[in-house]
Amino acid sequence: MNKKTYLIIGGTGGIGKAMVEQLIQMTHKIQTGIAVFATYHNSVPEIEADNLYWLKMDICDEHSIKQSIDAIKTHSNHIDWVINCVGLLHTEHNKPEKALRQMQTEFFLQNMQVNALASMLIAKHIKPLLKNAERSTDNPAIFATISARVGSISDNELGGWYSYRMSKAALNMGMKNLSIEWSRSLKDVCVVVMQPGTVNTQLSAPFQANVREGHLFSPAYSAEALLEVLADMSSDQTGSFVDWAGESIPW
Repeated sequence: MNKKTYLIIGGTGGIGKAMVEQLIQMTHKIQTGIAVFATYHNSVPEIEADNLYWLKMDICDEHSIKQSIDAIKTHSNHIDWVINCVGLLHTEHNKPEKALRQMQTEFFLQNMQVNALASMLIAKHIKPLLKNAERSTDNPAIFATISARVGSISDNELGGWYSYRMSKAALNMGMKNLSIEWSRSLKDVCVVVMQPGTVNTQLSAPFQANVREGHLFSPAYSAEALLEVLADMSSDQTGSFVDWAGESIPW
């Protein structure tokens, strides 16, 4: 049996870092070998473990994505799970738009690049490694990405946040497309879109004032919940859009 391998895109962010830490801890709990690959953008993180491999990746650069995935091949011939935790909601100079008049081309395109296109390019280049994974209907390989409930068109009752909502809706459509294509060409891979809840990270920090009591999750709590949901997925559930508790979200 191949060593179980995980790839966490955005291993330095709140949820991604928590996932990396929990996967490393899992090795000690289950007493079996796993390998964790995780990406960073700028400086190499301080987290170290014998089974942890850090990869430099710029998700806005397809060449960088390919280089990072090629680097995995020097350690492993397969990947079992891929989880993209990278997302963009605001920058130093731009906040989510409350009205159409606030939309700016550059910020909109930046949202689309980070929140929608990146996952598709990662899927494009990681497919050969997923193809080599040992998998079955009840134990599929996983390709998951963090989305947002505000990307749901039918759930949208407040409006606003144009660039973020539109980019997450585009991500959802792309992942749905991918699930259909791979159900034909890459059997027993579960493509999942996930809503992690409102998590206490830099992404949500400016918008936490309106979060109801008890609904602001720690990164560790959200990461653990998401990993548990993925562990229970079958390949028949490919194309799902679910929250941190495994409940379906309308598209």
